[in-house]
This record gives sequence, structure tokens and C-alpha cells, in this order.
Amino acid sequence: MSLAALAAVAVALPVVGGLVVLALGKWPNAREAATLVTSTALFLVVWSMLGPVRAGTVEGLTLVEVVPGVTLGLQVEPLGLLFALVASFLWIVTTVYSIGYMRGHHEKNQTRFYFFFAVSIAAAMGAAFSANLFTLFAFYEVLTLCTFPLVTHHGTEEARKAGRVYLGILLTTSIAFQLLAIIWTWQLAGTVDFRVGGILAGRASRGVLGALLVLFVFGVGKAAVMPFHRWLPAAMVAPTPVSALLHAVAVVKTGVFAILKISVYVFGIDLVRTLPTTPWLLWVAAATIILASLIAFTKDNLKARLAYSTISQLSYIVLGALLANPYGIIGGGMHIAMHAFGKITLFFAAGAVLVAAHETEISSMHGLGRSMPFTFGAFFVGSLSIIGLPPAGGAWSKWFLGLGTLEAGQLGLLAMLMVSSLLSLVYLLEVPIRAFFSKPPPNAHVHEGIHEAPWPSVVALLITAAATVGLFLHPEPFHELMLLVVGR
Repeated sequence: MSLAALAAVAVALPVVGGLVVLALGKWPNAREAATLVTSTALFLVVWSMLGPVRAGTVEGLTLVEVVPGVTLGLQVEPLGLLFALVASFLWIVTTVYSIGYMRGHHEKNQTRFYFFFAVSIAAAMGAAFSANLFTLFAFYEVLTLCTFPLVTHHGTEEARKAGRVYLGILLTTSIAFQLLAIIWTWQLAGTVDFRVGGILAGRASRGVLGALLVLFVFGVGKAAVMPFHRWLPAAMVAPTPVSALLHAVAVVKTGVFAILKISVYVFGIDLVRTLPTTPWLLWVAAATIILASLIAFTKDNLKARLAYSTISQLSYIVLGALLANPYGIIGGGMHIAMHAFGKITLFFAAGAVLVAAHETEISSMHGLGRSMPFTFGAFFVGSLSIIGLPPAGGAWSKWFLGLGTLEAGQLGLLAMLMVSSLLSLVYLLEVPIRAFFSKPPPNAHVHEGIHEAPWPSVVALLITAAATVGLFLHPEPFHELMLLVVGR
């Protein structure tokens, strides 16, 4: 089967699996087995593309011509394959985790949850393999709409309010800014196709193209660049597996992936470096990194702290895209994968604590590590990846981003990255230190009879924690794909 056909299968397979989940809704074991089978099959399909792509093969497929010169089409190339590999593998692990979490927490509407989760993964696959800006925009919007029922899953007033914020910010930014930028690109270049080296060089003045870059950066609201970030912490009312989907697998990664892909294949990195708006956009990303880290310090709720950590870490990838040099692009692409595995481990651990100990506030987690050693041990490993310390995979992506700042002569940005890592070291490692070593204050709630969360959830978080270490020892698959992206 050709690469193009495999891409079409990758988009269609989760939708078919979701329909099977609906049909099996009355039989929970069969429903969850169908989800596991579908997610595993999807990963095998995506994995089968790795060999041809590493050999230099790039293939496309036109699904339909919308207007002359603008098509809904798919294309398999290295950057999209990296994103698809991460999302498809983590769908398997998240499904295992969800079985323990959704049952252990006695969540309602579980069939609806698994269905929309599957459709969300299909949208992420469509974005990953998009052949042009129109296709990317279409799947970007589908992802927003099909994750809305997941954000509002509990049906409470708080969930509905969060859903309105989620939908309002993401739709407003994409329609007001991103769609305008796509139409403007088509008017300037006569095409919206992704091409090596970009399509905009020489098509307009640097001032016009700089304004266009600003529209794209702020129009991709899923990247959560400040001030368009409030949707992300608002969405924390959703069940923890949804938070994992939002923060590690599909939604936010679609955002930063889009910015990276637009920088490489629409503008071209040589052009991005010369635009007058690039320097201040770099500092907007740097400000987001630092401010979100500082806000994380103020959050006692664990999921809220992780949400602001995600906002900070996403701008690392935006920074890599805007550095527009090989090291920056490689670091940004690798951080898509490294952050995904590290952050999903942290959210899995947060959900496990909620299910087993019914705790959400960090200040109440004293001594829990002695009752839940696997959960908080995994949290420690995931934290190392987000901080950027060995032996976790995040050390590599942050290393390349640091080299990118040096290559660009941006010592100030390098200092910002180092300060951010120090901040994340403090606000993340507080959690396992408190859990393993702190004693409860007088008159505090004493955790008695607490044990680990249901075994599927524990197995899932141990897998992702082990993967973060594995990515430090063997980062070659993702590194080689990014070398192909920058032409090395």
C-alpha cells in the first residue's frame, strides 16, 4: 500500500473504530476492547510509514478539489509523521489508562467519551498528514468541535462555562486570524500547498509577510501563546484522560505542530529569519514561557499547575519555529514528542491520585508517596523530562533549542530557557518531595488505607514514564525525522 493510501487509512480508521464503540456501548468490555484494537491498528499503520519516509519518500493524495487550486489533500512527510507517531502511540496508552480511570471514578457517559476521543484522534491524524493550509485548517476546526463534548463531559455549570471559553477562544482566533492569513497567503502565492523551502519568498514586502506571520502565530490558538491561553486552564474541569488528550496528545500538539509546519513549509526558515516581526514574536514566546511558569507557582490544584506548565512548554516549540535555524527546528520538533510523553505521565499521575486518594490540592498530598510509590515515582520521571534533565527525553529537545538560540546569537533567549527550567524544577519537584518526604501538619487529614489507583491506570503511567527514559537513551527515530525536515 502506498504512503498516501496509508495516510487515508490513518484518518479513517479512528472514525470507524468510534462507530464500532457506539455500536458496542451496552457492553463495556467489548467497547473498550474495540478502542484498544483500533488504537493499536492505527499505530501499526503509522509505524509502517517510517521506513519509506526515512528513505526519502514523500507522497500525497488529493481527496477533493474545493475550488480551483485549493484541495482537501493528504501528504506524508517527516514532520507530520513525527506528530502522527506520537499521537497514535499515546492513544493506546491513554485508552489503557482510561479503562482504570473511568471505571474507578465511576464516570457517566463512557461510550460517548470513547467515541469522541476516537474522532479527535482522527482529526489529529488529518492535521498531521495535511497537504496544504486548507486541509490543516479543516481538521484543526474539526478537532476543536469534537473535543468540546469531552471538555464539557461532566455536564455541570462549571463544565459548560469552561466549554464556552474553550470554544470561544479557539474558534475566534482561528476564524479571525488564521483563516484570514490563509486567504491572504492564497492571494499572494496563488497556492496554499506545503512545499519544501516555502511558498511566500518574494511574493510581498517583508513588512507584509511579517504581518502575515503574526496572524498565523496568534491565529493558531491551540498553541496557547499569551494572551490567547485562557482556554487551556479552563478546560481542566474535564476528566483526566481528556486533560491528557488536550495537553499531551492531540489539541495543543496540533497547535504547535501547525506553527512549526507553517514556518518550514509556507514561509521557509530562511524567510522567517529576515522578517521584521520575528524578533518581537520570539520575545512574546519567551514571555509566555516565563509568565506561565510563574503563574504555575501560584496554583495549589495539581491539574491547574500542570496546565500552566503546558502553556510554558508549548512556547518552547513556538520559539524553536521562530528561531528559524536547523537546531531550533530540530529542537522544536523533538519537543513535540518529548513533552508529550513527559506531560502525559504527569497528568496520568494526577488522575491516579484523584481516583485513589480523592486529592487534588498539592498541599494535601503529604506522605502519599509512601502509599502510592509507583504513581509519584512516575511523576518524578515525567518532571525530569519537562525540566530537561537526564535521563529523560526532554534533555535532548531542550539541548537542541539551546543550540538554536546560540546559533541565532540570542543569549537573552538562552537565559530565559535556563530560568524557565529552574522554575519548572521547583514547581514540579515540590509534588514528589512533598509526597515522599513531608509529614502532615497538625490537624491535617491523614491518608489511611490509600493504595495505588486501578492497575490499568498504573500500568499506563509506568509505560509513559519508561518511554521518557527510553527517548533519552534512543532519540534517533525522532531526531532522524527532524534532520530530514531541515534537509540534513
